[in-house]
Amino acid sequence: MTKHRIYATSVASVYPHYVAKAEKKGRTRAEVDRIICWLTGHTPASLEQALANGTSFEDFFARAPAMNPARTLITGVVCGVRVEDVEEPLMREIRYLDKLIDELARGKAMEKILRG
Repeated sequence: MTKHRIYATSVASVYPHYVAKAEKKGRTRAEVDRIICWLTGHTPASLEQALANGTSFEDFFARAPAMNPARTLITGVVCGVRVEDVEEPLMREIRYLDKLIDELARGKAMEKILRG
């Protein structure tokens, strides 16, 4: 079985798209960072380091300090795929992140996005 190419893609190459999507809808880079840190347990400094190092999605999630247990509450459709039905664990983590960024861009309150 071959790995999906997104796994080897650097988070830093996709990150500007997350930020642009949020900013286009009046949200901020700080909110994108907060979401990523909530999901992965990264600090702003360790997130910045991972981006600077060109860390792949596979390594980014494998080395995440503490994946948030509340991430399993993330449900819904992103890119035509129901997040909770994604069987491959790494792809599910990537889809969780995609879904959270989508919710931010749609104007959802940060407390709801972070399942608080």
